[in-house]
Amino acid sequence: MTSHAIEEPSYTVVRQLDGIAIREYQPYTVAEVVVSGEANEAGRRAFPILAGYIFGKNKGERKLAMTAPVTQAAMPVKLEMTAPVTQAAAPGGYLVQFVLPRGVTVANAPEPTDARVMLREVPVSRFAVIRYSGFWSESNYTEHLTKLQTAMKAAGIAWAGEPILSRYNGPATPWFMRRNEIWLPVADGQ
Repeated sequence: MTSHAIEEPSYTVVRQLDGIAIREYQPYTVAEVVVSGEANEAGRRAFPILAGYIFGKNKGERKLAMTAPVTQAAMPVKLEMTAPVTQAAAPGGYLVQFVLPRGVTVANAPEPTDARVMLREVPVSRFAVIRYSGFWSESNYTEHLTKLQTAMKAAGIAWAGEPILSRYNGPATPWFMRRNEIWLPVADGQ
């Protein structure tokens, strides 16, 4: 299934395992915000803040195309960045990101007018990824995260960092057509 978004970050599948893929992503830029609360509420809290940014709540009122995925990870996450994150995450907080369109960099992106929105360039990254459908639920997420970790352990691949929930579809998409993924950062040297 494909998403209805215009584009996604570029990646190459470097290895297929039992139900998972090891992907190498090319650099991309994100707009991100840290929100407090529970996992099932983080996306709802962050979405209007990030959507405001890409729909013109920025200096110059420049609109950017919606892309996929919207990612979410529990804090702390390992952040390799070209610019520092200036906001501190409260315990139990979540980092939520919108991937920005290709060609948009921290240098040429419109400056956010909401101080909660930060821009960051994500370097070349390698993730182990499992794909599944359905609505958010702790049980659905945990089931697939366990499958991903089990497959990685069986293949002798270590991970470093928090799992990242990646959602590709809008809220009107029926549950059975939704594309969700969990990304686990592959440890250096793997």
